[in-house]
Amino acid sequence: MSEFRTLSDTVFAAGQIGTEDIARAEAQGVTLIVNNRPDGEAPGQPEGATIEAAARAAGIDYVAIPVDSSGFDHARIAAMQAALDNAEGKVLAYCRTGTRSTLLWALAEARGGRDPAAIERAAQAAGYDLAPIRSVMIELAEQAQQ
Repeated sequence: MSEFRTLSDTVFAAGQIGTEDIARAEAQGVTLIVNNRPDGEAPGQPEGATIEAAARAAGIDYVAIPVDSSGFDHARIAAMQAALDNAEGKVLAYCRTGTRSTLLWALAEARGGRDPAAIERAAQAAGYDLAPIRSVMIELAEQAQQ
């Protein structure tokens, strides 16, 4: 089972989840699962379609916003922001370790105008380091204020 780390009142990040994690997600109020891991990244990893089917069978929405070696582009950040903004409950975002999901969450939050320092504190409390994207978060938050 994957550990769900709390990023906010409505968002969890996790490493690779399996179908056995879906019931626990549902019990914790998750209404949307965001897959930030590309299929085929590692041998034996569950395919996104498998997680999607299990999530939908449990009444949980699912969206794939895979982050590969090309990184965090504006389209992915906007897609994550839209997913978070449109969720009608808690969100569980996952990738291999939870780091990409946390970084993408942080960028989406900054793009929405949230304070980068507050985002960074929340990520640190969950065990994630946002130093690699700090300057981008600040830039996105400033653009949101214009």
